[in-house]
Amino acid sequence: MAETSRGPAGRPDVRVLTVTSTGGARPHTEIHGPDDGPTVVLVHGWACRAAFWYPVLRPLVAAGHRVVVYDQRGHGDTPATPGSCSPEALADDLCAVLAATLEEGRRAVLVGHSMGAMTIVAAADRPLLRAHAAAALLCSTGMDRLADESTVLPLRPGRWCSGGQRAFLRTTLGYGPLAPLFRRLIHHITMGQGATRAQCDAVARMVRACPRRARGEWGTVLAGLDLADRVGQLDIPVALLQGEADRLTPPVHAHRIHGRLTRPDGFVRLPGVGHMTPIEATDTVVATAARLAKEQL
Repeated sequence: MAETSRGPAGRPDVRVLTVTSTGGARPHTEIHGPDDGPTVVLVHGWACRAAFWYPVLRPLVAAGHRVVVYDQRGHGDTPATPGSCSPEALADDLCAVLAATLEEGRRAVLVGHSMGAMTIVAAADRPLLRAHAAAALLCSTGMDRLADESTVLPLRPGRWCSGGQRAFLRTTLGYGPLAPLFRRLIHHITMGQGATRAQCDAVARMVRACPRRARGEWGTVLAGLDLADRVGQLDIPVALLQGEADRLTPPVHAHRIHGRLTRPDGFVRLPGVGHMTPIEATDTVVATAARLAKEQL
């Protein structure tokens, strides 16, 4: 079920929905573009929100696509549901959004970044996803060993490194003011050297605005995540996009995912690009999503 209202400033091409999901979650959902266009569903990652996708959304809508975005629980305009964060909750919310935005028989291309891509894989065995998903694009993500293989902290691989990465994911400490030091830290963690000041500032503001308790609870989920066995259940064409300078989910993850896919449909590696591929390599994300929509819808 969903409640619908008009878009910002009454724009006729934007509809806002509040979807009902499990555990009391009510994902804030937006539909942009023409109702008769091929549908692309964009799923954001940890500590981000639906607005993260706007640089990708705008050219897709301009090209005639119908684009759905939503805030994961505890992010953006979706209230937190303490104690209900899990891979199953991610899958529940995605399926609730698909049910609310796609009529029976209508399919979409799913595009997920980081935790958003994990969301798609978490729902791989759901009949509703199989009914509505025509193809998927997984950007900068991993399905297991996230704390063990992250290179965010400059430590040698091992127990201390893994422990430090887990502590980073789980912390509920505030990130402090939007000062130069914080910007440099966000740049190091999330982006490649070629990222612009404006891109870094946009990501820093978004991450800092994420409620810290929800961020910490989802980080705890990520620290122990293991969806390796579900990758092969995603029985649709799947494209991968990976920044080679990604520290949060280094390229080893993408290579392992690619080897587990049932129907791989492209693997693009981006030299010098960090974790935030939809911002750092917007044109590539748009082109890949549009190609999948053209071929599969």
